[in-house]
Amino acid sequence: MTSSAQERPLRIVHAVRAPVGGIIRHILDLANGQADRGHQVALITDSLTGGDRAAAALDEIAPKMKLGVYRLPIRREPSVTDLFVWGRFVRLIAGLKPDVLHGHGAKAGVFMRIVPRPAGSIRVYTPHGGSLHYPRSTWRGQLYSRLERLSMNRTELFLFESEFARATYQRMIGKPEGLVRCVFNGVTAGEFDPIALAPDATDVCYVGEFRHIKGADLLVDAIARLRTKGRRVTLTLGGDGEETEALKAQVARLDLGAAVRFIGHVKARHGFAQGRLLVVPSRGDSMPYVVIEAAAAGVPMIAADVGGIPEIFGPEHRPALFAPNDPAAMAAAIAAALDDPTTARDRAKLLRERIFLHFSQKAMVEGVLAGYRAALAEQ
Repeated sequence: MTSSAQERPLRIVHAVRAPVGGIIRHILDLANGQADRGHQVALITDSLTGGDRAAAALDEIAPKMKLGVYRLPIRREPSVTDLFVWGRFVRLIAGLKPDVLHGHGAKAGVFMRIVPRPAGSIRVYTPHGGSLHYPRSTWRGQLYSRLERLSMNRTELFLFESEFARATYQRMIGKPEGLVRCVFNGVTAGEFDPIALAPDATDVCYVGEFRHIKGADLLVDAIARLRTKGRRVTLTLGGDGEETEALKAQVARLDLGAAVRFIGHVKARHGFAQGRLLVVPSRGDSMPYVVIEAAAAGVPMIAADVGGIPEIFGPEHRPALFAPNDPAAMAAAIAAALDDPTTARDRAKLLRERIFLHFSQKAMVEGVLAGYRAALAEQ
């Protein structure tokens, strides 16, 4: 590819199923950064989920998306409607004529790699965990693994957000033949501003979706264990999702009463201010934004030693990690952090410096674009 071709603006289409959580945060930051650098960008996402929050976020970015924002009914589970949605993908890609077809997550990743692609374009895939979270012993795991293997050789560039994700994909699916790059998620400069603790802050807070894989129920169990031992620990849960009612029932069953409060979905920085210690109790995660955002803001934090989380903390901060899927280990880590707040704050300060060096939005956008250019050059 010539130097002028390397520098020309690209036509980029990003597709993802659910416009919620860290995955859409990543795509919006990436699309914004690409648009700011003069590229023409489109977004395709689900119309069935996200509600007013997703609509507002997509409306906000729409003026910068010169190729448009499109919402289609993309269901999470396999469905007969997938054929209709795939047909819409085919028509959109044919009309938009992108240089880059970038699919995020399992379902959009398949759609973007099986549509007829314009000559000279590249197909890019970022799993974001997705199908890799399904055990191969389940029928869903078997189905998604087959779809991943069928799509693997229709991919010019694999972009993983963590070394953990790359290793997991290679172990579960196979070694990709296309170009492979690992580019960390990144945060913006304003997210390094310090956060003032709320006057009514609880001892512990959680910020994120209420889904099984995120482990909020494990955190509630850990709080119950601590209180049973006589520690009057309090918890704020900031978030919403499919397990909201189950979590409320769990709190009632464990007789936690006023010890646990639900504040609904909140912006991450507001949620961080609601507790003296952030706990990330995930059963599985690749490169969770909540950890990077909290670390950038210097928030005292402990997290499950799972997925790509250790890559964010780095080897020098391993004492802040606890065994995953283990409420007893989590309870012990919470007690230790609350008993020694000075060490927790000092650790947060050092982690903030690490995030500043390795997890910026600028580095993320430029790393992804460099991957695109390398893959296009091979075309």
